[in-house]
Amino acid sequence: MRLRDIKLTDYRNCKNLFLDLNSDKILIIGKNAQGKTNILESIYFLSALKTPRTSNNVELINFEAEKTEINCNLTKSETDVELDFLYTKEKKRELALNKVKTTPKNFKSVLKTVLFSTQDLLLLRGNPSDRRDWLDRAISQVYPAYDERLSKYDKIRIQKNNLLKDYLKTGNLNNSLLDVFNEQLVITGSNIIYLRKKFLREIERIASDKHKIISETENLNMSYDCSFLSVESELDEIVAAFQKSLEERKTEEMRRGQSCVGPHRDDVIFYINDNEATKYASQGQQRTIVLALKLSELDIVTQKTGDEPILLLDDVLAELDDIRQNYLLKSINNNVQTIITSVDTLLFEDEFLKDVKIYKIENGEIAEK
Repeated sequence: MRLRDIKLTDYRNCKNLFLDLNSDKILIIGKNAQGKTNILESIYFLSALKTPRTSNNVELINFEAEKTEINCNLTKSETDVELDFLYTKEKKRELALNKVKTTPKNFKSVLKTVLFSTQDLLLLRGNPSDRRDWLDRAISQVYPAYDERLSKYDKIRIQKNNLLKDYLKTGNLNNSLLDVFNEQLVITGSNIIYLRKKFLREIERIASDKHKIISETENLNMSYDCSFLSVESELDEIVAAFQKSLEERKTEEMRRGQSCVGPHRDDVIFYINDNEATKYASQGQQRTIVLALKLSELDIVTQKTGDEPILLLDDVLAELDDIRQNYLLKSINNNVQTIITSVDTLLFEDEFLKDVKIYKIENGEIAEK
């Protein structure tokens, strides 16, 4: 897979930006707040129709404009493809594939990316929601229907929460409706948990090997932390345990007015030599874990889809020491198109830079260096 170009119109501070991406490796340099991250965000957005930086797409629109557009051309499986995205301040969205209107599912199935940013380096120090979001984004790249399951689960959970909140206000509870919501949550939520556990096992096998190469002596393991599961479980066992937990905690949920059981409460736990990394790992050890995870995402997406994703490295090299920088750059397969942002070129060896197309960005305007 190769991106050939991208055009941004009133996307954040990029009012009219065109970028030729016809190279295996692209480096975009510039000071902070000039638009480097915005470019990588826009590419990632075309693959996921969302961004880790905001849940409100209106924020993507330049404050002086009424709409934003992202247009890109790429080659996938030796076929030329064009993607067009438009979003207005009235929250109207238009998606086009090769100039024909299409569905979000079809749109997201085209471009695959792996984004590695400085925000990811805080994965182990963040909240459980950060680790769930990382896991969900990774799974969505290889299981296109997964996003729909997450969305369906969240809608049902919100409806159930509203029912429980009404109970706190009125003292009246529609038990039949609560049972319906719980039944739907069990079906959808159990599938989410099953896929998360399955994917985590797959990424652990790859990440542990990469982690061992960097650390030399440390073993990486990870587990899916679910309040009602203590061992590896098949789907029917997850369903039964989920149902039982909902019954046991019904009174608690009524008292608190919210859903207390389900995948929206789960976490991912990382271990180095059997010690929980969030509690005992140094900053360097935590960054090694994240580096191994991101490189493993590349491998999994390639294995599952048959096409190499675009690797997006957003200012991350400056946060890594020499050992991890070198491992990251040397691990990049020549078949993987890589787009990197950095303040300058000082972090890169001349040997690496000789095959890199370099751009400089300032105030949302870009030019080849």
